[in-house]
Amino acid sequence: MDIINIYDNSDKLYYIGGVVRDKLLSVKSFDVDITYVGDAIEYCAKFGEVIQENPDFGTIRVNVGGREVDFASTRAEVYEKKGHLPVVTKIGCSLKEDVLRRDFTINALAMSVKTGEIIDYVGGQEDLENKVLRVLHDKSFVDDPTRIIRGLKFRVRFGFDLEPNTRKLQEEYLAHINYDMSYKRVKKELIETFNLNSQYAFELFVKEGIYKLISPEKFDIPKVNIENLINKYPVKLPWIIYIGLLPDLSRIEFTKEEKKIIEDFRSIGELKDDFEIYKAFDGLALESIFLYAISKDMKSAFRYLDVLRNIKISITGDDLKNLGIAPSPKYQEIFDYVLKEKLKNPDITTQDEISLAKKFIN
Repeated sequence: MDIINIYDNSDKLYYIGGVVRDKLLSVKSFDVDITYVGDAIEYCAKFGEVIQENPDFGTIRVNVGGREVDFASTRAEVYEKKGHLPVVTKIGCSLKEDVLRRDFTINALAMSVKTGEIIDYVGGQEDLENKVLRVLHDKSFVDDPTRIIRGLKFRVRFGFDLEPNTRKLQEEYLAHINYDMSYKRVKKELIETFNLNSQYAFELFVKEGIYKLISPEKFDIPKVNIENLINKYPVKLPWIIYIGLLPDLSRIEFTKEEKKIIEDFRSIGELKDDFEIYKAFDGLALESIFLYAISKDMKSAFRYLDVLRNIKISITGDDLKNLGIAPSPKYQEIFDYVLKEKLKNPDITTQDEISLAKKFIN
């Protein structure tokens, strides 16, 4: 999403954060955030249909010309409980106070909606030019450890690196992690980072010990290139293939679907033949199969993905009824027998399958 036109003469409206950064980098921006120096809820409701308000944080979402735009009051915050959501201490503070609460200098830039002037209190433009990420103060990661994962995301998206002091601060925090943090926010950053499907991001995540925010146990980079794997077989949830490999996931709250993906791959043991491979993987999410492949047995997983999963038996319960067999658990035994034979010879016909069922019965 690009900068949008808001026809207003106020000198208190500023594009803020990512949208300004992306404009200066000449890349497409996904969000438009605008700050009003004062009470945004009161002032910005006039720009269109109000979709959502959050008085505690002084924010309002408005439909402006068919686009959802977030307007925020300038605000000051403190992290009374480190690692958790900050507490708003003032709504309607100065623009400078507002930008100083942000994560990195490149995300603390403002641009006047009225004049287009760039406001840079923290050297963000210079850091953009030098392709570095710099925190705004030395307690930044202590206040909000999710900034470490967010920094990884920006490094991968833009090809930036951590400036030396920011790297030092990251290393110091990862050596003394406070695990009392908001893992709902951690999960959000993990999803955004690893849905980029970047092997480079994953390697940095492991080599720099960022994974320790989630799982303290030692973890090594798997030999498989996960990015290439996902590019070959697209999946719904790329991020879970990267994160699901960690030994301790107890701090992350998974949805029912996500939890099943993890449980399914962990429950599969050694697979000895095509029939066991087929029965283990049939009906599973691709994410579960990939996790099994990366952590246990690549050969069996690719055998299923490239060959076996395209094999299906044609015989049905009606066919068995026509053979005079009453519905019972015996049906599954017959289907499994026919499947074993079809895995050996995928070219057998439906009539061949019926003949195999008769043979099994006799």
